[in-house]
Amino acid sequence: MRNTATRICVAVALGMAAPTLAFGASGFELTSTAFADGEIMDSRYAAKGGPRKCDGENVSPAMAWTHAPEGTKSFALVATDSVARRGQGVTHWVLYNIPGASQGLDEGAAPDGATGGVNITGKPGYFGPCPDVGDVAHHYEFMLLALDIEVGELESGLDWPALKAVVNEHTLGATSLVGRYARH
Repeated sequence: MRNTATRICVAVALGMAAPTLAFGASGFELTSTAFADGEIMDSRYAAKGGPRKCDGENVSPAMAWTHAPEGTKSFALVATDSVARRGQGVTHWVLYNIPGASQGLDEGAAPDGATGGVNITGKPGYFGPCPDVGDVAHHYEFMLLALDIEVGELESGLDWPALKAVVNEHTLGATSLVGRYARH
């Protein structure tokens, strides 16, 4: 079960009070074979190239989840770095319309039917970490939302603020996993 601070962060990110979500009550949990909660992520999952000369391969990490809340029809996954851009935050991944029967995502892949929302680059898909060289390790929160929305009901092209506004009243539970990354 996640600690209270993580639960409150997820609730705040959704603009909700912590007691309204099923945090850990049902055992809803997000894990990854790529990194343990709070651990350093391999550079394989960092962004690649570009004007910032990112040093990774831009491969999305595998994710798995268990014990989704009863009534889950779909999932949304969002990855953010809340301290990037001098505290303004960066959205690295928005993925929704993930079928409710899904139990995870393979490395570098999304399930059939899932919709890639808009990340910091203005495009759909995964955009890995690329903090400034010399920064302390940033915290990248991968947040999974269990929704009572059928797959396909959410339109394509949503960024995190737009998705959050739509799913706010449709979130049955949330869980998160934090990976850390720094460039030296």
